[in-house]
Amino acid sequence: MRAIAYARVSSDRQDVDLSVSAQIKALREYAAKHGHEVVREYVDEAESGRTSQRPAFMEMVAAAKRKDRAFDVILVWKYSRFARNREDFIVFKAMLRKSGVQVLSINEPTDNSPTDKLLEAMIESLDEFYSANLGEEMTRGMRESASRGFWVSPRTPYGLRRVKVSDGGKQRVKLEPEPGKAEVVRRLFDDVVRGKGLMDIARGLNTDGIAGPRGKGWGKTSVYQTLANEVYTGTLV
Repeated sequence: MRAIAYARVSSDRQDVDLSVSAQIKALREYAAKHGHEVVREYVDEAESGRTSQRPAFMEMVAAAKRKDRAFDVILVWKYSRFARNREDFIVFKAMLRKSGVQVLSINEPTDNSPTDKLLEAMIESLDEFYSANLGEEMTRGMRESASRGFWVSPRTPYGLRRVKVSDGGKQRVKLEPEPGKAEVVRRLFDDVVRGKGLMDIARGLNTDGIAGPRGKGWGKTSVYQTLANEVYTGTLV
């Protein structure tokens, strides 16, 4: 496994654990013995384990959350080197596990006590609730914006253009007809009303050299998708 070696010493006089160099040496030896490849070493010197706001620690956690992370396990001399605050330990351990990274102490058995399992389950449930609640709030906000005539999608429909308007100090987006292309959309609907089929409409547009929504020619699908878009009837989704 690809591993990170994390070492920390505190300025606390009661901190009697090994020096940074001794911790790193022990972590390297453990990795070599167990077939791990140490790809990087993170060190926090004179940093308290009672807080997670340690430069190397936070950099390591950020690296673990990246999609292109280069390691699978974090090796520590003892779990107290990772965090002395139990809440921080549980939170960051659970967070790293979600990213596929294991925290392993080379001198202590894996802490899978019933209490830890309960705390981790509670944290995961809270995270799930927060995520679901946030999604509902976002959906509610987008629905409110749409009901007031604002455009909330990142895509702009063919024949329309985005216009920024002021709304209580915020910049929001509305749609308005785009000169030139709006006439093409009207032509599509007029042709359908006259009884023309989708292929006939597409051929007519291509014959006249009118570019489609993606800058290329028109086809049966692009004609249908344009005609089926509710935005042209005034409905914002």
